[in-house]
Amino acid sequence: MKEEIQAHDILDLIGNTPLVKINKVSEGLKGNFYAKVEAFNPGHSSKDRIAYHIIEEAERQGILKPGNVIVETTSGNTGFSIAMVSIIKGYECVLAVTSKSSSDKIDMLRAMGAKVYVCPANVSADDPRSYYSVAKRLHEETAGSVYINQYFNDLNIDAHYKTTGPEIWNQTNGKITHLIACSGTGGTISGTARYLKEQNPNIKILGVDAFGSVLKKFHETHELDPSEIYPYRIEGMGKNLIPTATDFDVIDKFIKVSDEDAAHMARKISKTEGLFVGYTSGAAFQAAKQFAEEGEFDENSNVIIIFPDHGSRYMNKIYSDEWMNEQGFFDNVNREEEKQIEFIK
Repeated sequence: MKEEIQAHDILDLIGNTPLVKINKVSEGLKGNFYAKVEAFNPGHSSKDRIAYHIIEEAERQGILKPGNVIVETTSGNTGFSIAMVSIIKGYECVLAVTSKSSSDKIDMLRAMGAKVYVCPANVSADDPRSYYSVAKRLHEETAGSVYINQYFNDLNIDAHYKTTGPEIWNQTNGKITHLIACSGTGGTISGTARYLKEQNPNIKILGVDAFGSVLKKFHETHELDPSEIYPYRIEGMGKNLIPTATDFDVIDKFIKVSDEDAAHMARKISKTEGLFVGYTSGAAFQAAKQFAEEGEFDENSNVIIIFPDHGSRYMNKIYSDEWMNEQGFFDNVNREEEKQIEFIK
């Protein structure tokens, strides 16, 4: 019997991620809540979409050719996705990564054959040691290299306009009333929002920012306020610069969530919904809770929340009791976790 081939390679599995109803952590909140679970992508994050789309488009335009080296700035997930696509397409991959990225992410990048440069996180964007500056330098120094530059690449938005937006519209039969998404480069929220707003301009687009980031205030004032910038722990969300891959005009409102609340929410989702989610997924649902407390939703609201990646990338961070203790995140929490492990001697 002839075997049916479901995927000619791993890249065929990108996209068409499921929409999963959130039942327990949403108890007591008005509205219906659904997670767009991007961990079902083969690279376990939403960044598979942009890596594949940008590289395919660069090939189509003749910018990327056999023998070229792909260079990128990443907090980890985009780098993994680019490394995965590079393996299939035969490119070398060089990545400048922020030191805020979990050691799990950095180890994964190396396991995928990428050359990794770890750069200090708490420096300004124009500091020569920042991962932005290091990526630019590596691009200039590496013959035959192509710099993806996700923060300032309109194809970042285009990838989600062509895939994530239509998927959510079709999966909800057009009944979505609100979209909640974390904003880092801004490609996910901007591309998805553009498509959804074209279908129904009444859909509310709600962005999630971090304390220590400039995005929320910039959205409200159109000014970058350096006094907003200070170190924070959430990876892949918020920024100390303004990415052109963020279309602020399609975002209705931002809310900020704390490092601690996002971490605890991610752990709560994993233990109550059975979804092993990453740090930004915790931030996204924490934002949903805060928006609900502000009266943003009613009983008829259908709220779609993008969960960007998988919890396995944060084993040494939010899923490590030691790390949580070091951050002071257990100071005011009843720690039932301590009772879960017993060592038999």
